[in-house]
Amino acid sequence: MLDDFTSSTPRRGFIGRVTAAAMGLGVASLVPEGAEAAVSHVKDAALEAWFAKMNGKHRAVFDSPEPNSGFGVIWPKIYILTTEGTYPGEKATPMVILRHESLPLALQDNLWSKYKLGEQFKINMGDIPATKNPYATITGLPIPGLGVVELMKSGVLIGACDVAMTVYSSGAAQKMGLKAEDVKKEWIAGMIPGVQLVPSGVFAVARAQELGAQYIFAG
Repeated sequence: MLDDFTSSTPRRGFIGRVTAAAMGLGVASLVPEGAEAAVSHVKDAALEAWFAKMNGKHRAVFDSPEPNSGFGVIWPKIYILTTEGTYPGEKATPMVILRHESLPLALQDNLWSKYKLGEQFKINMGDIPATKNPYATITGLPIPGLGVVELMKSGVLIGACDVAMTVYSSGAAQKMGLKAEDVKKEWIAGMIPGVQLVPSGVFAVARAQELGAQYIFAG
């Protein structure tokens, strides 16, 4: 639920944090001033260059708002194997957007341990909260190359939502009596190398579709 990112924060508090984060990120500037504004002027050229890496003939964006037992970082590999196997010589480029409660999948083990992310996001290893990222590399299945780290080795593009980063790091900071801005900086610095921070998950999912990606809900 939206109000579960800490046990003590009410729903209004969560929505208020989202609103504040959106304003801080300048989301309002994304809305054209008039209906005649047809030309986009990108603010972050590096971000647009990252989107441009999705250049295969077959493109899909996997929308992952929930951890869903890691399937959001399993299905993209299956998409590559079956699409390129069906159409030999034709490249498939998936993109995964980790937003809302899938955010911790983008973070390294030290943050999982320090901030008890398994407990915060209700992600278990066995019967206890995970103390490291169980979906960075996924083994034990008869398909190689699964998990955030391995997918990126295959050319999969993985983005993490900055709004979720703001909201959930703030919740962790509040719980531990730390400064929200310091915790957010630490979380961004602690993303798995290669993961791209995107202004918001919903923006990234929409942008990928504008660039020809088919939408796939990854749960």
